[in-house]
Amino acid sequence: MVITKNPLLNSRQTINPYYNAGSLLKRRLLWDLNPESWISRRKLIKLKDQYQGRKAVIICNGPSLLKSDLSCLVSNGIFTFGLNKINLLFDKSDFRPSCIIAVNSFVVEQNSMFYNTTDTPLFLDSCALNFVKPKENVVFLHSFGSRELSFARDCSLSVSQGGTVTFVAMQLAFHFGFQEVALIGCDHNFATKGTAHATAIAEDKDVNHFDQNYFAGGVKWNLPDLPMSEAAYSLAYEVYNAFGRKLLNATEGGSLNLLPRVDLKEFVSHANGF
Repeated sequence: MVITKNPLLNSRQTINPYYNAGSLLKRRLLWDLNPESWISRRKLIKLKDQYQGRKAVIICNGPSLLKSDLSCLVSNGIFTFGLNKINLLFDKSDFRPSCIIAVNSFVVEQNSMFYNTTDTPLFLDSCALNFVKPKENVVFLHSFGSRELSFARDCSLSVSQGGTVTFVAMQLAFHFGFQEVALIGCDHNFATKGTAHATAIAEDKDVNHFDQNYFAGGVKWNLPDLPMSEAAYSLAYEVYNAFGRKLLNATEGGSLNLLPRVDLKEFVSHANGF
């Protein structure tokens, strides 16, 4: 994979040599015909650069999340991006994320009851219109698939899934204007092995996420693509650096070593002081 566009000159950075601009344009035009696309786009435009100079934390869903001190995020007023089924944490903790992102169709369908009843701001892939009713707190995203990798500095048109919802969160955090963004719970290691993106049938207990019921009891889920995720994280890191911003890893342990490590409490302790 090679970088084909300069992130300083374009709002999209493409590193997939098989990137099909015509196909992407067609999909976006189809989404543009849906009135909900314009409603969501207006919401995203209002959010552009609204959090300049601030810090944020992306809360990933690996088992190590249970080792992180989430109380320090609340006490320091940190904006947090929750992912996918982060609501399964709610019976274990008083912590609530500032917003929640989900782009995988299996996740959206399985978690649709929560999405339809929560008041938490949601950023969901447009496929969620099949399961989630449009509401004021819901923004629908146009995203394109895992094999077409780019970084959207402006998310009002499209975002790249990059093989992981974490990459979508990195793009939204940039869109919001955050200066420093750290990950927690990003173990970047799955006990379940198999072909990337293949549909798997969940076993009785999930050992890959913070809750054993995350993907369990025979539900469908997509196997991870760790190389694609690494390519996505590397791209995001380059774009953040190019614009004088920081993308860091505050996970307790884990196998992600592409991003500079930082202690979570150290990261949040100066949240209002830079």
